[in-house]
Amino acid sequence: MTSYSPPGDGPFAIPTGLLIGAQWTAAASGATIAVDNPATGAVLTHVADGDAAAGIAAVDAAAAAAAAWAATPPRKRAEVLLACFHAMMAEHEWLAQLISLENGKALPDARGEVAYAAEFFRWYAEEAVRIPGELAGSPAGGNRIMVQYQPIGVALLITPWNFPAAMATRKIAPALAAGCTCILKPASETPLTALAIAEIMRRAGVPAGVVNVVTTSTPGPVCSAILHDPRVRKLSFTGSTQVGRVLLREAADQVISSSMELGGNAPFVVFDDADLDAAIDGAMIAKMRNAGEACTAANRFYVQRGIHDAFVARLVERMGALTVGAGTDPATQCGAMINRKAVDKIERLVADAVALGAEVRLGGKAPAGEGYFYPPSVIAGVQPGSEILREEVFGPVAAVVAFDTADEAVALANDTEYGLAAYVYSTDLGRALAIAERIECGMVAVNRGLVSDAAAPFGGMKQSGLGREGSHHGLIEYCEAKYIAVTW
Repeated sequence: MTSYSPPGDGPFAIPTGLLIGAQWTAAASGATIAVDNPATGAVLTHVADGDAAAGIAAVDAAAAAAAAWAATPPRKRAEVLLACFHAMMAEHEWLAQLISLENGKALPDARGEVAYAAEFFRWYAEEAVRIPGELAGSPAGGNRIMVQYQPIGVALLITPWNFPAAMATRKIAPALAAGCTCILKPASETPLTALAIAEIMRRAGVPAGVVNVVTTSTPGPVCSAILHDPRVRKLSFTGSTQVGRVLLREAADQVISSSMELGGNAPFVVFDDADLDAAIDGAMIAKMRNAGEACTAANRFYVQRGIHDAFVARLVERMGALTVGAGTDPATQCGAMINRKAVDKIERLVADAVALGAEVRLGGKAPAGEGYFYPPSVIAGVQPGSEILREEVFGPVAAVVAFDTADEAVALANDTEYGLAAYVYSTDLGRALAIAERIECGMVAVNRGLVSDAAAPFGGMKQSGLGREGSHHGLIEYCEAKYIAVTW
């Protein structure tokens, strides 16, 4: 088993093998996966390429550790999670540099992600000792109804490339708090952050087998093998709706409890009476966080006609002032896209919008040269039927559409198969809240550009997923409610 030492000082060389039980091991075949730097396209290092047998070995380790971890007192589990929080925050800058290196995102975004990711350890350290229970009398009077929440069992956790730290901890922390053991399958594009966090957790006192990590270039067969093992009782997936549907079909064979955080296409609704300065500040956060590579990113900007032109002009000014470059450069404000395929998709969506009559006010063309870059872009006058209004752009492109009435804004916002996040700006709080209730999505930010919070339930409606992460809701996702009828 080899390791990787990124530039700069770090607490340890990052293991690049599979974490199975207490051991970091190479893939049995010796196969590896190249990990690229999106800013240059150059290979950073290679990690182990696990197969289905490695997946089952990880299940073996998780199952072997399950009984002891489930029996560990909640206070002890909380202390372990809190130790993980402190250990992760102690390496805050090192982890941020690592994220920027393998993901491409700007350092300010990477630093924010590390803090957000670590917060899940602290939050669920607090929630671990507050797992609920219930006691009630039967309406018929014959017995008592006692309900206990028990760990659901071994969990498969599948995370995406865009938030390699936060998506891992948002799943691992509640699983461990509930008393579950797990197998983490990180995205092959950004595995180093997950491997570093797993090693931090191991050093912080997480027992062997409680957290296992399998990297693979063939996620379909590996995840299928894991999901068809009867010892696995939970699936938590963050990624595309298309892949989520496939995994749900796989999970159905063993009737596995499934949590899905899938695609988004967030509307950003601005009314004439909005505070323009606040709306622009919020738009910059909602659109440009991680250069738009976020499921909560504002993609469809619906701006009431009276403020439309001023909003577009200000948005062009602010987005045009951003510095584009390698994420590890301290001056960078908008980093690279994850790969060439991502840039090609953005170009396709912009070209389609322009062909249907939209006007490019800023950007709109990928630069030549090394790396996978796309500039901050604003497209106004986007027409109905444009693909960019239907498909998640996952990049630094704001598509702006004018509207006249509140009913029209709601209809436009809801005209999508997705329902994850939305943003509403108005100084009339009553109207903003009424609109928020009518928009079909799981999360709405009113007069703010950031919706994510470890203490809040994160998740969507419609094709954006099932279940919730974060808050106490995220812990219950890893529990089974057991009813015991008692007579005394």
